[in-house]
Amino acid sequence: MSRLCSAGLRPTRQRVDLARLLFRCGNRHVTAEQLHAEAVATGVKVSLATVYNTLNQFRDAGLLREVVVEAGSTWFDTNIDDHHHFFHENSRRLQDICCTKLVLPDLPCLPDGTQVARVDVIIRLRDAD
Repeated sequence: MSRLCSAGLRPTRQRVDLARLLFRCGNRHVTAEQLHAEAVATGVKVSLATVYNTLNQFRDAGLLREVVVEAGSTWFDTNIDDHHHFFHENSRRLQDICCTKLVLPDLPCLPDGTQVARVDVIIRLRDAD
């Protein structure tokens, strides 16, 4: 509850319940559908639309990071530190890559009046034959 308050979010019952599920066991990656199924399985009465809205509110408040793997495929990451991802295509799972493990020596010249906000790298993996 204090995490929500310090992020400027009112601790409603649904926000508290979803935050408890999200942050109970370290860093993780979830889709709205996965979190909704988890909530329903634990007896939390919440609609999928509310889960989407809450995840977006948590993202906007800086509690989560949004990772778009492909169009229509969005994960929410509880690890908000700088890092990159492996995406396992067969299991549709994200895995963190520490930002110090991937060095990008040169970035392209930036358009005038801009600065880099963040660099997101997703390395797609497929099971070996």
